Amino acid sequence: MTRSKRMQPVAQVAESRQQEAARLLGERQRVLEEQLRRLDQLQEYRGEYARKFEDGAGWTGLNVREYRFFLARLNQAIEEQALRVERIRADLEQSRGHWARCRVHRDAVDKAVDRLQADERRQEDRREQAENDELGQRPRRQVP
Repeated sequence: MTRSKRMQPVAQVAESRQQEAARLLGERQRVLEEQLRRLDQLQEYRGEYARKFEDGAGWTGLNVREYRFFLARLNQAIEEQALRVERIRADLEQSRGHWARCRVHRDAVDKAVDRLQADERRQEDRREQAENDELGQRPRRQVP
């Protein structure tokens, strides 16, 4: 078995690892986008709620207290969501680095396999050339 053929399982593992890293990277990107949308929704809701309060007339003390309590809970939810987004961003960056390392490894393995295949082709070409040279040096028999 040629060296390039023995390297094929290594190349397949490297490709598989890169594909898995790309899949994970894509999944984390999707999760980040989803969480960013949730954060935007919370912030929009807080803005709408604040505008309604400002536009409202006849607020009683109880309503104002309930509003402040609700706004405090909404602000807390926004802060928690913002922290969640930052954690997911960090995970995404980690995944991006892992994918990049997998890609570099796969490229290196592919180049090694290509080099081995090129060496094998050159050796085969030399062998064929040597056979042709040998055949060309044999005395030709004359046909009567």
